[in-house]
Amino acid sequence: MTKRNYKKEYAATHGTAKGKKDRASRNKAARLSKCGPGKEAHHKDGNPRNNSKSNRACISKKANRKMQPKRGKKK
Repeated sequence: MTKRNYKKEYAATHGTAKGKKDRASRNKAARLSKCGPGKEAHHKDGNPRNNSKSNRACISKKANRKMQPKRGKKK
């Protein structure tokens, strides 16, 4: 098993302008949803920028992680 290069991953995704906007939207969704401990705001349509009330749900962190797309190795 190879070691993950977190700096490279951050630069490719979270460090971009789109990544920063998506993260800010996810944080806003968490504040709006007022999810309790161990819960996260889940975007039903998969778009983190769509923070409408009908698109958000509070679910457990474990359940939210299972719904995320799998990250495979890039070739």
